[in-house]
Amino acid sequence: MGRVIGGRARGVTVEVPGVEVRGADVPGVEVAAGAGAADRRDGRRRRRWGRRVVRWGVTAVLLAVFPFILLVRGGVFAYQQWGLGAWSSLAVSAAATALLLAFYAWIASRRLGAGKRLRKFMTRVAALAAAGFVLYSLVVIAGGNVKSEEVRAEYSRLHPLLRMAVSVFVLVDADAVITDAARTPEFYARAGLPANESSLHFRQADGFVHALDLRTINRPEWRNLAAALAFRAMGFRTLRHVGTADHLHVSLRPPD
Repeated sequence: MGRVIGGRARGVTVEVPGVEVRGADVPGVEVAAGAGAADRRDGRRRRRWGRRVVRWGVTAVLLAVFPFILLVRGGVFAYQQWGLGAWSSLAVSAAATALLLAFYAWIASRRLGAGKRLRKFMTRVAALAAAGFVLYSLVVIAGGNVKSEEVRAEYSRLHPLLRMAVSVFVLVDADAVITDAARTPEFYARAGLPANESSLHFRQADGFVHALDLRTINRPEWRNLAAALAFRAMGFRTLRHVGTADHLHVSLRPPD
């Protein structure tokens, strides 16, 4: 009778008088060990692929969000910290955003192997897209995003950076509704409330209204919280309070 020496499949020696057969040559022995190693390799490969997909996803989201943050937050910073006027601060942030999008397009065209002429075309289109979004945001607000035609008419009185912020926010929350923008002392008189002369709903020294109210009633509370966090991230003050009705007050602080 032959003897089996050792407990591992690989390197096992089966002794038969006149014949020596190793485990690697025995059908089924090496196959079982190889199958386990293959499963482990597949598991590691799937985990690596999963981590790579997550990194790609996070990177894509950040790259997509950053131009909008630069457009609005950059403008607010220029307005409050550098003391630039309303239009000058918007022009600075819009130019920076256009350059950023042009850079995105240039990098993408390089990776796609586009020729010099196509790269130039793509960068120009990206810059024009930024300019087009700014112009659109300054003059257009959808009817579904305002409480009434009166509020819609008040949209052009809002500070340009507030209009930019509303347009960016509506991209992710299409159901957002502005309930109030510009106000007058007569508004408070009709509502039976004392007129607050320091209210940013009044026209400020730069000629623009610096506050608006967003609807919070009949909306999930998590969406109201998300709205407050989004506007804070863009550089605005928010306050949830009850005046004539429950709403989210969003305001732009004038320069110090």
